Amino acid sequence: MTRTTDALHQLGQSLWLDNITRDLLDSGTLRRYIDELSVTGLTSNPSIFDKAIRNASYDQAITTKVKEGKGGEDLFYELAIEDLRRAADLFRPVHDRTNGVDGWVSLEVTPTLAYDTEATLAATKKLHAQADRPNLFIKIPGTREGRPAIEEAIFAGVPVNVTLLFSREDYLGAAEAYLRGIERRLEAGLNPRVESVASLFISRWDVAAQEKLPEELHNRLGIAVAQQAYRAYRDLLDSDRWHRLANWGAMPQRILWASTGTKDPAASDFLYVAAMASPHTVNTIPEKTLLAFAEHGVLNGIVSAGGGDADEVIFRIERSGVDVEALGRQLQKDGAAAFVKSWQDMMGVLETKIKAGK
Repeated sequence: MTRTTDALHQLGQSLWLDNITRDLLDSGTLRRYIDELSVTGLTSNPSIFDKAIRNASYDQAITTKVKEGKGGEDLFYELAIEDLRRAADLFRPVHDRTNGVDGWVSLEVTPTLAYDTEATLAATKKLHAQADRPNLFIKIPGTREGRPAIEEAIFAGVPVNVTLLFSREDYLGAAEAYLRGIERRLEAGLNPRVESVASLFISRWDVAAQEKLPEELHNRLGIAVAQQAYRAYRDLLDSDRWHRLANWGAMPQRILWASTGTKDPAASDFLYVAAMASPHTVNTIPEKTLLAFAEHGVLNGIVSAGGGDADEVIFRIERSGVDVEALGRQLQKDGAAAFVKSWQDMMGVLETKIKAGK
């Protein structure tokens, strides 16, 4: 029997896990997800590592590194990169088999740099070199200040996962930065093949808007925004500008659906997975959602390249009193702040463990 997780691949969508812990690696669980649930990549972020570092499975490694004189952010990145290297090696056969399209893992630059272009770029280059894996993305926030860093990283040949995108406009800003980086590589006589994904967050829209909307519009805003972004993505891939780059060997910056765990207990536990099945995209989902979808998930077709009923839904939502454009800007700002808090919380936990290990 074909699992619904494999059915996503048959539709042309990659399925990545939105989680990484040392236990997930040591127990063989990630290996099992690859073999049995068609998982072909994973992502991480400060919130995920905040939860992971609290686990006792890191204590011995922390103690050892402290004795070696490591501390602070350097210690954290050594721990994170150790985990992500192991994960990258597990996904390397997928990466090789798909000629670099799939089989990726992601590591995020310090979220405190989200509005600092030069520092973000410097951290991106440093982490990419330190990780030393061909199938590892560096995550750069898609803020206005992050876009120049995205362009420069792509020009430098660093694979980038653009994170914290919420709206169609956010996506187009990230896509423009990617395209400029590729175009500059061609002008410089460099290989234009530098992989990238653009991560659009979905479920947070519905959490933010739900109290303002009638019940029939609950859990529809995030999907509608994603459908609009998907239409823009498909339009870009059909453009003369993109076809010229593809003719030189450039790879599309795939759109990635992020924040796809259901937050509303009254809704389906695989709502955003089924709703955003779409060719040549990625869905990165929490472990709980992955298992639910594998057990009882149902697919109802694929997203329309024309955006489906997204414009109508957003029109109705705006008539109900939600300023969608303003909400998108606020969500990106809040998302960046949440990642900073998770980062600070994690560094606090790490400092406590460092002191305990001395």
